[in-house]
Amino acid sequence: MTALKAHEVARYLNRPDLKEGVFLAYGPDAGLVRETGQRLITYLAGKDGGEIVTFDGPELDAEPSRLAVEAKTNSLFGGRQVVRVRSAGRSLTTVLAEFTEAPQDAAIVLEAGNLTPKDPLRALVEASKFGRALPCYPDSDETRAGLIAESFSKAGIAVAPDVITTLRDILGNDREVTRRELEKLELYAAESKRLTEDDVLTLCADNASLAIDDITDSAGAGRAEALDIALTRALSVAVNPQQILAAALSHFTTLRRWRVDVDAGRSVRDVLDNSRPKPHFSRRSSMEQQLRLWSDAALGGALARLHAATAESRRRPALAESILRRNLLALCRMAAEH
Repeated sequence: MTALKAHEVARYLNRPDLKEGVFLAYGPDAGLVRETGQRLITYLAGKDGGEIVTFDGPELDAEPSRLAVEAKTNSLFGGRQVVRVRSAGRSLTTVLAEFTEAPQDAAIVLEAGNLTPKDPLRALVEASKFGRALPCYPDSDETRAGLIAESFSKAGIAVAPDVITTLRDILGNDREVTRRELEKLELYAAESKRLTEDDVLTLCADNASLAIDDITDSAGAGRAEALDIALTRALSVAVNPQQILAAALSHFTTLRRWRVDVDAGRSVRDVLDNSRPKPHFSRRSSMEQQLRLWSDAALGGALARLHAATAESRRRPALAESILRRNLLALCRMAAEH
């Protein structure tokens, strides 16, 4: 019986203990599930490549026995025959039971979504002598940073620590998306063998999101000139005023939630250190400043103003930009007066 923990999967893939049987990659990170399945197939097929037969789970639902037929068929090209099943489901459980106890030199790789411990497919594989279940959960900050550093190291690309931190915070939790972004950066730096933080921001960051962050931080910190510049930049690339107002509402709502914690006795730094998600390190000092500037009552007033501005901009869309500017400038003045 082998039920791997999520943090054990990467190590297991470097040296699997079986060359036959049933392997189940499952979890909410679809990109990591596919990557794990592919790594298993590469190992199981061996140097000769073997023969890989691929099914989509739903096409086997009506006739699961097709899986058994393929698993028992000898490869026409030598080497082991590997059967891959994408979107595998519980309908295969009965057929697979035979191979989890006596694999008959068959190698079956299943890919599935987020299965509960009681799911018949997961329970079968975890409880079997020739079954290995590999959970695939979204990367943590630590594992994502490690993946980034390892990828650049293998490609011979020199990066500063701020590059890894910035890229870690920009990328989401889907392994496939992360891999694509890393491949793009490695191709960009193929000749220079160097990457800077500016390169990462230019190639990977959502520029609209960065502009909105500048807007909300400038308003919250009382920096009128910076606010005007950030607003002009965002509107020039067709960012919708409604989107900016929504972001401002979210920003000030978060500030107020943090302010409640500070008023309860926690330090500003402790609140930010334990927030989820954490603010990007480049915004950290600004967030600390804003949290110290605004009282709970003032933040309540700011949110009331933003709700009213949002409603007005919806009633009068032609004036949305003017409404946005007027109200954010008012918030900026409120911050500067504290």
